[in-house]
Amino acid sequence: MSNKSPRYRTPLKNVAGLGSAKLGTAHFVYQRLTATALVLLSIWFLGFALSLIGADYVAATEAVSKPWNAVLLVGFLIASFWHAQLGLQVVLEDYVHTSLLALAVQTTVKFVAVLGAIVSVFAVARIALGN
Repeated sequence: MSNKSPRYRTPLKNVAGLGSAKLGTAHFVYQRLTATALVLLSIWFLGFALSLIGADYVAATEAVSKPWNAVLLVGFLIASFWHAQLGLQVVLEDYVHTSLLALAVQTTVKFVAVLGAIVSVFAVARIALGN
């Protein structure tokens, strides 16, 4: 008799227990939506930033405090942090293979992204609503 035993495992059995595939599509869609939003918002932000070249502090705060500029700036900040977190999540899933380390780094990335978004939005709100 041969040392090689026949494999009776089905392809489904080979991948069972390796994680759920239910959220991959949502992650993909969110990444593409934030990328699309960032393309449009980056064009606006570039024009906004270029319009502030040579402006003093008062002119810059007045420009940010206009409702449309404040709303678009908040959208840009939220989309940026969300997109960055999604991208880093994919990189970490691909390259960090230790379970505990992966969990710690993923949690840290999400925490930093949420904290950065909150602080940024608070700063824009503070400028827009007056000190």
